[in-house]
Amino acid sequence: MSERVTGFRFAGVYAGIKANGALDLGLLCADRPVVAAGLFTTNRVRAAPVTISERRLRTGLCQAILVNSGNANACTGRQGREAALSLTQAVASALRVSRGLVVPASTGVIGAQLPRETIERAIPSLVSDLSNAGAERFARAIMTTDRAPKMARAEVKIGRTVCKVLGIAKGAGMIHPNMATTLAFVTTDAALSHAGLSYMLRRAAEATFNRATVDGDTSTNDSIYALASGAATTREISRGTAAGRRLAGALTEVLESLAKQIVADGEGAEHLVRIEVRGARTDADAVQIARTIAGSQLVKTAIFGCDPNWGRILAAAGRSGVRFNPDHVSMAIADVPIFQHGAPVMQAKTEAKAAIVMKRPEYTIALKVGRGRGIGHYWTCDLGHEYVRINADYRT
Repeated sequence: MSERVTGFRFAGVYAGIKANGALDLGLLCADRPVVAAGLFTTNRVRAAPVTISERRLRTGLCQAILVNSGNANACTGRQGREAALSLTQAVASALRVSRGLVVPASTGVIGAQLPRETIERAIPSLVSDLSNAGAERFARAIMTTDRAPKMARAEVKIGRTVCKVLGIAKGAGMIHPNMATTLAFVTTDAALSHAGLSYMLRRAAEATFNRATVDGDTSTNDSIYALASGAATTREISRGTAAGRRLAGALTEVLESLAKQIVADGEGAEHLVRIEVRGARTDADAVQIARTIAGSQLVKTAIFGCDPNWGRILAAAGRSGVRFNPDHVSMAIADVPIFQHGAPVMQAKTEAKAAIVMKRPEYTIALKVGRGRGIGHYWTCDLGHEYVRINADYRT
């Protein structure tokens, strides 16, 4: 499946922000102003690019997104805001578009001033690097502690036309829900209204990015941007139609893939685990139980040690704030039952089987907590020595 989405070009260059010489400046550019929507961190400490992007996207239009890695431009005061505004002006001038159509995004160390002049000098080469085949370079330019670039694609047939959705994200640490849990950029060549795109993005993020956790920390820079060029379809797709539902499904598929890639890449992570809860009174109750289990440090360290410690899982469920009867709980790790009807499965080989299953790179921990119709899930990963090493050395 091609990474090219009609109406968009990408670039990635080294601007001198990162000391190791890796790509650190990316640009996503539409051929013309396009419909745009965004979701942004709920952290009260917000980076300058977040506040600028949120304000500019209220118009529902965007043409370019400038992204740097290696520096979050967060907690940088007036100087940080002026740097972000100046750089969007420089990009706008280079592209010959209105400054209000250019939004910034940053990721990296909090508290360091953005090297404005260094980045400005790189903008001509960044614009020259723009290509409809440049998505991977863009994906590499936005990485921080990521082990690999993160991309996902989907296609959906609307009438006789095939519409494409391309998602690119970065993230491995400071990952925990609350719109939007990383930096992510989604492009589609479908035609949508601002209201329609915003609705689809929020619904898709709620079911994917807001069901993922690595370490319980929501960043100062979390943002998801979605842009729709309309280059593939002449008629606007409405969210309530069959075509709208198919496109929303493709968007959710892309964000689900990106969310899983982020959790699987959790700093030092070796296991991607889906926490699945059934039998709750409501879906919201099931999600809350799954979220509490997924965020438990004791559960995450047990996953790291491949230890089928059902007691930690059950205890986390019990402090979720959701009412259920522990005597009705059953639990399995992949296809291995370890707890049934309120009691552990006391078979000699059960724990050994479960420990073997937990060595897999991906598996499911499933709980049934009652006879209700509520279902919910969360994605989590293990937490081990490498996470501590990376974050202890992050600024040094």
